[in-house]
Amino acid sequence: MTRRITFAEEEYFHLYNRGTEKRDIFLTSEDYLRFMALLYACNTNKPVVIKLQGRTLEDVLRTQRDDNIVDIGAYCLMPNHFHLLVREKTGGGISKFMQKLITGYTMYFNKKNERTGSLFQGKFKAQHADTDRYLSYLLSYIHLNPVKLLESKWKIDGIKDKEKVENFLDGYAYSSYPDYFGTLKRGEEEIINKQCLPDYFSQEDAFERQIGDWLEYQNEFQGSTLE
Repeated sequence: MTRRITFAEEEYFHLYNRGTEKRDIFLTSEDYLRFMALLYACNTNKPVVIKLQGRTLEDVLRTQRDDNIVDIGAYCLMPNHFHLLVREKTGGGISKFMQKLITGYTMYFNKKNERTGSLFQGKFKAQHADTDRYLSYLLSYIHLNPVKLLESKWKIDGIKDKEKVENFLDGYAYSSYPDYFGTLKRGEEEIINKQCLPDYFSQEDAFERQIGDWLEYQNEFQGSTLE
């Protein structure tokens, strides 16, 4: 199946995929951390070698990289799918990065769980963030994704307790939200390049603005093709 989108240098893209048959692809905290380690380790032209019982995320983040092939602006991992906001730095960078990421995680997951075959639902999906407005929406959409774990119907009924949700997102370890808006600095910040994105959010009103961006875009364009 041919991909309909063409990647281009210096352009932003939303990349996502979910488990085959909507199965969970992250079963333990170790799985989430392995995928995050691969987000960092695969962002290079060099081969990636992380043994099943190998280096921790902390160890991987200490590895020096001089040839990043993409800029990761944001990410969020959910039980059965993932979201990335990426800018291509070099020709073919996104394709190379995603091939290593998907292959590396599938090999890890299958070996750990004694299974074979595809883990993800076909090729990864991609959407071009071709306007500032859409890019701003995607930053909000990706970072707000975990809210459904706390309030499953928030997109319909709205957020009932904003302070509770904001604290939940700040403590959700498998997203770049804490690295943008959290109060504590953490090593996982090495995975992303915050400087690659326009400064849409101020620290002071980041959460309110994210909700506003999401609602404004959704209200104008009813429905969404995103995961």
